[in-house]
Amino acid sequence: MKPEDINICILRIEGTNNEQEMYDAFKRLGTKPHLVHLNELSSLKPYQCLMIPGGFSAGDYIRAGTIFASRIKSNFMDELNNFIKEGYAVGGICNGFQVLVELGLLPGNPKGNGTITACLSRNDSARFECRHSILKHVSSKKCVFTSLLPQNEQLIVPSAHAEGKFLLSGGKKAYEKLEKNGQIIFKYVNYKGETNAPYPWNPNGSPYNIAGICNKRGNVFGMMPHPERSFFSKNEHGYSGKILFESVVKYIGGTF
Repeated sequence: MKPEDINICILRIEGTNNEQEMYDAFKRLGTKPHLVHLNELSSLKPYQCLMIPGGFSAGDYIRAGTIFASRIKSNFMDELNNFIKEGYAVGGICNGFQVLVELGLLPGNPKGNGTITACLSRNDSARFECRHSILKHVSSKKCVFTSLLPQNEQLIVPSAHAEGKFLLSGGKKAYEKLEKNGQIIFKYVNYKGETNAPYPWNPNGSPYNIAGICNKRGNVFGMMPHPERSFFSKNEHGYSGKILFESVVKYIGGTF
């Protein structure tokens, strides 16, 4: 499939606010992104990728991403599960990551029953954190959104969130299992590349400095920092947030 034949659904509701940057990122790569309000979505069949942007969907009342997730469940959850099973890509950035967690799609339940096993809780600082974060790509095994990024490569990507602390049920063993499965994709690090760097390097207090994860198959991905905002900001090796969008476009083109 050529880039010009790839259709990306960028799903929005009231309160999302990074859909334009995400649209622009995919447009620059020659694909066909579509800004689609949830109320206008009739089917996922025209699309090869679903993206949920950042922002404050429905004002983040109750809990970040909860209302958006609830409305997805009511509208097309069965179709979304089939979309993922067929190998299509689903990504969530910041608030989108929160939505995917609230849907039970991340970190993903082996039984596929949508059980929620994680949450993105309030930052340890109890305030909105807005700064550039240094991310290390700690897994290159399977994630379709980072397949073109070498392992241990570092990116500087803006963070902007109040609820980004990734908490996983099951304690230490659950985190170790996630890492063993290659599902932890990005970790917050300092200038030395240390993955145990404390605040402010880790802006939210996530255990194991987790900044982004994928499901076991690798086609569902979420991260708190915003790669769409660092599309042009290259590091010393020429990599920027652009590489995530290039990776998923290449995956779709070579798979469908």
